[in-house]
Amino acid sequence: MSANRLDDIRYQTRIIAHVVKRDTPKRIASALLIIGICWYGGESRSAIGLAIIILLYEIASFTLDRLIARDKPEVTSKYAVAFWLLNCSSAFVYLTPSFALATQPSVALLLVGFIWLFGVYVHVSNTFAAFPFHNWSLMIPAFLAAYLLLFLASQTEFTASPLDHWAIAAGGFVIYVFNTIETLNKQKDTQGALAHARHEATGRLRRLEHLAHHDSLTGALNRRAFDGDLGKLLLHRCDGHEVAVMLIDLDGFKPINDTYSHEAGDAVLVEVTKRLQVVAGESGIVARLGGDEFAIAFGNLSSSDAAMRLATYVSRAVAAPMIWNQKTLRIAVSMGVNVTGMAPQKATDTVGNLCAGADQAMYRAKASPNPNPLLFLSNQFAPRLSLIDRGALAIAIQNHEIRPYYQPKVHLGTGQTVGYEAPARWVHPDGALRLPHQFVNQINELGLQGDFLIEMTRQVLADISTLTQAGHNPGQVSINVPEVTLATQSGLRDFERVIANHPNAAGHITIEITEDVFIARAAETIQASVKKLRQNGVRVALDDFGTGFASFQHLRQLEFDELKIDSSFVADLGRDPAVDVMVQGFLSIASGLGVAVIAEGVETQTQRHDLVGMGCVVAQGFLFSQALPFDEIAALLGAAARPAKSMQR
Repeated sequence: MSANRLDDIRYQTRIIAHVVKRDTPKRIASALLIIGICWYGGESRSAIGLAIIILLYEIASFTLDRLIARDKPEVTSKYAVAFWLLNCSSAFVYLTPSFALATQPSVALLLVGFIWLFGVYVHVSNTFAAFPFHNWSLMIPAFLAAYLLLFLASQTEFTASPLDHWAIAAGGFVIYVFNTIETLNKQKDTQGALAHARHEATGRLRRLEHLAHHDSLTGALNRRAFDGDLGKLLLHRCDGHEVAVMLIDLDGFKPINDTYSHEAGDAVLVEVTKRLQVVAGESGIVARLGGDEFAIAFGNLSSSDAAMRLATYVSRAVAAPMIWNQKTLRIAVSMGVNVTGMAPQKATDTVGNLCAGADQAMYRAKASPNPNPLLFLSNQFAPRLSLIDRGALAIAIQNHEIRPYYQPKVHLGTGQTVGYEAPARWVHPDGALRLPHQFVNQINELGLQGDFLIEMTRQVLADISTLTQAGHNPGQVSINVPEVTLATQSGLRDFERVIANHPNAAGHITIEITEDVFIARAAETIQASVKKLRQNGVRVALDDFGTGFASFQHLRQLEFDELKIDSSFVADLGRDPAVDVMVQGFLSIASGLGVAVIAEGVETQTQRHDLVGMGCVVAQGFLFSQALPFDEIAALLGAAARPAKSMQR
């Protein structure tokens, strides 16, 4: 049997099973009647045999009906085929009384047999008219039975029938008329069941189509559907009007998930979608691209300025506080905007280019302290990194091609090394040594900050362990920790887990954070993470002090152990009186707060002399050493230790 035929049987079986079950009382009553007529007409053995056959059929039909009901909504093929075969056999089962009556010499009983045969025709044709396959599966055996009935009649010698036989025939005819009317009425029920099944099938198809184009949680378009609708918007835009694409990333969403549960996170995503759909109205397009990233597009805008005004409105609408379980949830928004007509050639206004540009703008907006949407301008953005670039950087991190180098921190009075900073270097397979500014921005853009930090921290801790096991004291070793690690509980846990794996080295670690932790969108979470690390024994240094947006008020919000004066101030010492005053002020602030000070970028003896005169104790820079690979640092520490041991002897 072909696959299409099986599918047809499976589709129809549910409705037919309903109809067969519905007509069970009628079938049993009719069977008892015709069996009784056979018994009365002298066919007692046939009547008993018929009763047994019909009973077995009804038991089998009831059992299959239960199995099919349990198997909903899709009927297993083996049950469907079994039910079809059983239903086909019912034609012979319920026509056998006609054969028994045809062998009786009474003309009236022969007439009853034919009335019974025609009654079966009426029942089958009216009940299963909507199911041609099942209908003809029953009617063909019934037609064959008619010829068999005629043959049996031709072999029987008939005599005059008694009056009671004619009474039975008359009653049979009345029942035949009643059955015809009743089956016509019930045909409406069958049609209704069929219509209901078709409605269910159509509904399932619509739901599948909806799921194929929409996000299952929020109901917004998915990425594929968004691209399709955006393509239509571009195709039908009018001359002089522009299309704007806005990509939105929710800042502070992951802390909500981590703190209040995924249920709260889902509620935020649903609410953001509702807000975007209200703003979009009938003409805009809203999509959830994945995670906490959304897209919204508008057509028929007059200019890029109009698009940016609209983007600001969208950003404020999304970032408004929302209530969940009597708790106020707050998120911020990073938004990148791209508008048609901004590129030199109109041909570049494609779905892919518009979305790629908006994506670049969104990532730059995410890294900026400015919460406003950012417009993509092709002449201000470098070409987007490819998947090949991401793969190369990921492999470089995994294969330890990117590794820590160590720049000494030197005591200005004694010249002794008291610690190190561990900037990254990429020892590229082509033999070149690449500095951080050549790859760190790419790591950030590709979202590899977490992998990069964990791998760097793991290597630094392993190097510290090697030094301490050899009897050397590396002092405090500083590593830069990006905001993204401290902005989420998962990032903080990963960082803490790496440190916990090296308990003997953990006391030598100092994390360097920038002033951005005071004004970042997840500032409260970041500062809480820093506080927790410090409570667990990790030292904290405030890096690039004086170059960011921090105020003196911010310094009261966070406890730290070191303050690092940026190299830009050190470079102008002795040349700019304002810088001298500021550096002296930094040192006074640090002294008042009880924290150490390290001056960065010391390159001349004059700078060293000025810093010593101001009271600075520790510095680092090319005057003392550039960043060195671990093997050289280990060799220098070993060389410094040998004379000390010799003197002790």
